Amino acid sequence: MKTEWFKMRMSERRLNKLRLYAAMKDTTMTHVIEDLIDSLKIPENNKNEGTPLPR
Repeated sequence: MKTEWFKMRMSERRLNKLRLYAAMKDTTMTHVIEDLIDSLKIPENNKNEGTPLPR
């Protein structure tokens, strides 16, 4: 798996909330964000619709 860097801006309040949550779960902030992304539901490509979803 190739690893890429991801940079984002967020409020200090949200950053502190993320840090606290990760500490409470004894995991990294990266792992929390990856789990959130993995939990997103992407609808299946409907053949009746025009544009396929990117992979």
